Amino acid sequence: ICHTSSENLLLSLVDLFHQYTGRDDKINKENLLKLLKENFPNFLNDCERRGKDYLCNVFEKKDKNEDKKIDFSEFLCVVGDIATDYHKQSHGAPPCSGGPQ
Repeated sequence: ICHTSSENLLLSLVDLFHQYTGRDDKINKENLLKLLKENFPNFLNDCERRGKDYLCNVFEKKDKNEDKKIDFSEFLCVVGDIATDYHKQSHGAPPCSGGPQ
């Protein structure tokens, strides 16, 4: 199957998620922080420079069902924060300028 670039983007997100999940297909807190540090260092550095600690409470804020794990839909909310920040930057906002974090 020849996928479009948009389909490949989504398949890459699924692959990224699976690199950090356990047998239950969910990510624990340690692995979520590792995923963010390894894959989004520029975003995290930008937040740090602005005096914001994105990692501080991200797990608790995104674990909506409070099962101490991040499922795929919760993971998409994390990625959504980062994507929203990059979208704001495309319109001239400073990096890590806020939003639902």
